[in-house]
Amino acid sequence: MKFLDQVKIYIKAGNGGHGSPSFRREKFIEYGGPDGGDGGKGGSIIFRSERNLNTLIDYRFQQHHKAERGENGSGQNRTGRGGDDLFLKVPIGTQVFEEDNKTLIFDFKKEGEEFVVANGGKGGLGNTRFKSSTNRAPKKFTKGAIGEEYIIWLQLKTIADVGIVGLPNAGKSSLLAAITNAMPKIANYKFTTLNPNLGVASYDDKEITLADIPGLVEGAHEGVGLGIQFLKHIERCKTLMHLLDITNEDLENTYKQVRTELGSYSKDLLNKKELIVLNKTDLLEKEEVSQILKEFSKNKNSEVVILSTLDKESISQIKAKLLSYVS
Repeated sequence: MKFLDQVKIYIKAGNGGHGSPSFRREKFIEYGGPDGGDGGKGGSIIFRSERNLNTLIDYRFQQHHKAERGENGSGQNRTGRGGDDLFLKVPIGTQVFEEDNKTLIFDFKKEGEEFVVANGGKGGLGNTRFKSSTNRAPKKFTKGAIGEEYIIWLQLKTIADVGIVGLPNAGKSSLLAAITNAMPKIANYKFTTLNPNLGVASYDDKEITLADIPGLVEGAHEGVGLGIQFLKHIERCKTLMHLLDITNEDLENTYKQVRTELGSYSKDLLNKKELIVLNKTDLLEKEEVSQILKEFSKNKNSEVVILSTLDKESISQIKAKLLSYVS
């Protein structure tokens, strides 16, 4: 399924039904009087957050959404049927913005949350409502109110426990595939990850949700590469897993480069808990891995661990470590 994290849509709640100007016409009843019923209320448009959704792709192909209008009132004081509400499903993490795409209206952070984004119009009043002691045969009635209509933006910010960041080809997709049920694209070239991938890792009867973000190259916060489009998806992560290729000849600068891009996008990202993982240790001798780990760990405020996605024991250890970071 294609990933889509932003979409512009038009919504229109249902109009209210008109009141009825009906009068009774019955045999042997000299003074029938008014018997017009009220119109029904128009349907509202309601967003509801769902856990089993992770993209806004459905709104790419259907951008106009209209709720049902209320039916008109009729004689014998019959009220028109109200229009059905229209429920639109969105993933958890969806934000609703006004047409300017800057003014936040609502933010879905939990499963099953509901938000009425457009209210249906009230039904009009039938002429029975205007009957009084001085006006026994009112011809007055009111029309139904117009339902609210808006142009809005939906933006999705993925909610995950851990966000995996790093340069292209650091092994992020391989790690996600090794410790979760996700099946990201894996290949030996840059930018195999074109969209954020989500996976759920199970360990010790608990679950950890991970998000693999496309590689962050220098200048990502200014639009270089693919990173800036998806940096927002790690804003809500509890922990950042910074993955580094241990065979990289300049680990220090590589680490600083990614941290610079994170900080340039949002200083808040630098304040998140961080676990640094030196990946692909199976490509080096143990002594060399130990030496690199010792040197790189100096003057680091974050914990540094090593990993090989080909080693089951190493995978179990990283799962346990991640669980301690998000518990």
